[in-house]
Amino acid sequence: MTLTRGARITGAVLCAVLALTAVAWIVRDVRAADGPVDVWAYWAGIADLRTALRPTTAHTSLVLLVVHVLAAVSALRSAAASSVLIATGLVTLGLRLPAVWLAADGPAPDDLRDRALITTYAVLAASVALIVVGVAGRRPVREGEERPAGPAPAAGVAAFLLLGLMGLVLLGWEIRHPFTLPPELYPAWFTGGRPLHVPLTEAPPGWSNGVLVVAFLAAAGGALARAAFARPLGLIVAGFALSSGVMGIARIIHYELYVSFARDTFEVQLTAVTAFVSFVVGAVAIAVLARKGVERAPAGSPGPWGGSGPWGPQAPGFGPPQGGFGPPRAPGFGPPQGGFGPPQGGGFAPPPPSSPPRGW
Repeated sequence: MTLTRGARITGAVLCAVLALTAVAWIVRDVRAADGPVDVWAYWAGIADLRTALRPTTAHTSLVLLVVHVLAAVSALRSAAASSVLIATGLVTLGLRLPAVWLAADGPAPDDLRDRALITTYAVLAASVALIVVGVAGRRPVREGEERPAGPAPAAGVAAFLLLGLMGLVLLGWEIRHPFTLPPELYPAWFTGGRPLHVPLTEAPPGWSNGVLVVAFLAAAGGALARAAFARPLGLIVAGFALSSGVMGIARIIHYELYVSFARDTFEVQLTAVTAFVSFVVGAVAIAVLARKGVERAPAGSPGPWGGSGPWGPQAPGFGPPQGGFGPPRAPGFGPPQGGFGPPQGGGFAPPPPSSPPRGW
C-alpha cells in the first residue's frame, strides 16, 4: 500500500507544523539564555545549574525536529510514506503526552505555561492526525510504482541486533534505577512533578525511556521480519540513540571521566560505557537502515545467494512442482494440476538514559 496524493500533502503539512513548533521552543530557549551554547550545555548536562537558565526543551526536541523535517520530505516522495507518518505520529504522541499535565502544573510563569499547554494540545492533535492520515490515506500500489520495502536480509538482521540491544540496555537501566536512585524520586521519575524538575515541554526521563524501549523492540522485531515499517521506525529510534550517545560523550569529555575511569565507581563506568554503546548503535543503525530497502517477494524472501530458492537459482527440473509437493519433474513437463502447497501470497509479520531533565 502507498499513500494518495492528498494524504501525502496533508502529512507533509502536519510534519511541517510539528517542526515549526519545535523550532519555536528551541528559539525561545536560545533567546532567553545567552546563546545556543548555554542551551547545548544544559541539554548535555554540563551546565552550572546555579547560574544557568533552565530551558523548556531538551535534546529530545532537537531530535524530533530532525525527524519531522525528514518525515515531511518522505511524505511527499517516499513509497513508504504511510509507515513514515504512522511511526512519526506514534513516537511524537508518546513523547509529548506527559506535557499535558506537566505544563499545567509546572513551576513557570503563567503565560509560559499557557503557551506550553496550547502548543502541547496542538502537537498531540497533529500527531493523531498523522496516524489517521497514514492509515486512512492508503491505496493499492499501481503497476509500475515503487512499492514500500523493508530492510534487506543482512540489514534486517543487523538492525535487529543493534536496536534490540539498545532496547534491552534501556530496559536494564530502568530495572536498575529503583536500586540506585533515591526512593523519593518515584513516581516522579515516570510522571513528573516534585522533586524532579522536568523541562516544560518534555516528558519525565522514566516515561521517555519507556516509550523508547517499546519503540526499539518493535523496530527490532520489524527489522527481523523485514517489515516495511521497520526502516522509518528504526531510523527514528536510532536518532535518539545517537543523540543520547553524543550527550553522554560530551559529559565524559567535559568532566574528564576518561582520566579517572579505572578509579570511578561501577555506576559511573557503566554510564560511560552505555554512552559509547548508544553512540555506536545509533550511528551504525542509521547507516544500515538508510540504505534502500528490498521488497519481499510474494512467495517468500529471496535466498541469501540470490534467486528465488533458499540457496539461489534452481536448475530447470529440480525442486518441488509448482502446484504441490512431490518428486522433481523432468525438464519440459508442465506443473501437475491441483495438489497441496503453501499459499502463493506474501505475508506480513507484524540516551544511555540521559541525565534527568533539571526543570524550567
